[in-house]
Amino acid sequence: MTKIKSERVILAARPNGAPRPNNFGIEDVDLPEIEDGEVLLATRYLSLDPYMRGRMDDRKSYSAPTAVGGVMEGETVARVIASRHPDFAVGDHVAAYLGWVSHAISNGTGLVKLDERFAPPSTALGVLGMPGLTAYAGLLEIGKPKEGETVVVAAGAGPVGSLVGQIAKIKGCRVVGIAGGAEKCAYLVDELGFDAAIDHRSPRFADELATACPDGVDVYFELVGGAVWQAVLPLLNEFARVPVCGLVAQYNGLAAAEKPHFLAATLGTILTRSVTMRGFIVREFWHQRSQFLEEVGGWIADGRVKFREDVTQGLANAPEAFIGMLEGRNFGKAIVEVGAPVA
Repeated sequence: MTKIKSERVILAARPNGAPRPNNFGIEDVDLPEIEDGEVLLATRYLSLDPYMRGRMDDRKSYSAPTAVGGVMEGETVARVIASRHPDFAVGDHVAAYLGWVSHAISNGTGLVKLDERFAPPSTALGVLGMPGLTAYAGLLEIGKPKEGETVVVAAGAGPVGSLVGQIAKIKGCRVVGIAGGAEKCAYLVDELGFDAAIDHRSPRFADELATACPDGVDVYFELVGGAVWQAVLPLLNEFARVPVCGLVAQYNGLAAAEKPHFLAATLGTILTRSVTMRGFIVREFWHQRSQFLEEVGGWIADGRVKFREDVTQGLANAPEAFIGMLEGRNFGKAIVEVGAPVA
């Protein structure tokens, strides 16, 4: 078999604040021929997710940072193009943490073969993947929404927030989404069925959010932090629940004018209103994956859950797409189509 060159995106330098194009580099490496028990994979889709920003910093977290010169981390959907492994055949699609690469060799460890539920295969990175399970488990296990309650979700037009809101509607809640821009807000109400959507860029954002939540907030799904959290905080009802799985507004560091973090107000509200606030990492709920796929897959099939993908073409354009995602420029799940579609 002819040797394969793999294109890969590496961390060229750690960012100071928001990532820039010069924090990334692109390399080509020759892959050896596969041996017994191995498969050769061609990446079709690469997922871009906010957690990757944290991996670019050299600091202690729930996962080790990416080394300078190392391949950027990320989940992919790949196609088996050569196999000497008994469990995988040429043409199989798998989900795998290959990182930002065009091709890779695997011994099969960590590969999850996709089935007919994942149509198109890119859904394994979004509504039926890690973001979807984050929304499903975070809302139902931590948020515990009850019929008639008000659920507010930050980053409502993103892959996690959009599913949080739709599940909350299925559970009989009033849902208010927060998003950036009129187009995204209209999408939440007109397409996804949210009861209201508030533009966090509005100069009257806090007042508009309060008006949309006349009975306060029972569940707030936190993905953003910063000024959005400050607007939600005074609206929390007694015994409100706050699942926390992201703080994207703070990943690049706060500007000087934003340095006050309202810790005293946050703790005071948690205490006096008996608020439950719990951070989580989706891997805590991996055991629910089969149940999640069956339930959310069914809701997609019967039209109760919709999803949107924001697809960038070409691995070389992944850094710019990633920077744009952190700035909120994507509309739907941010995905890079690395390889051409395969029948």
